[in-house]
Amino acid sequence: QVQLVESGGGLVQVGGSLRLSCVASGRTFSNYAMGWFRQAPGKEREFVASIAWDTDSTVLADSVNGRFTISRDNAKNTVYLQMNSLKPEDTAVYYCAAKWGMGLTSRRQDYPYWGQGTQVTVSS
Repeated sequence: QVQLVESGGGLVQVGGSLRLSCVASGRTFSNYAMGWFRQAPGKEREFVASIAWDTDSTVLADSVNGRFTISRDNAKNTVYLQMNSLKPEDTAVYYCAAKWGMGLTSRRQDYPYWGQGTQVTVSS
């Protein structure tokens, strides 16, 4: 079992930045691929970014590519989502997710472990 705890959300103005963190516990963190998803009110949860266990491979959604960066520190059991140039449409609850193994995936159903989420609100 893997436990995930997100932090770093908050209220930010358009064009601002936030860095989300997700700390994992319970299993060997470096064996897991990690992902970030988000869910806006009334919408389905959508993929944002994922990173492989070895940190060399990342995938980002088109909507955030060039503005967001995903990274991880296996020594700290932590994955990060650096969000720059934030827009009102980035407002959502952001969730950290984990799956065992090396393969990257943007499919929500491939991630069995989820955090509780952290709210990000971008005001215009």
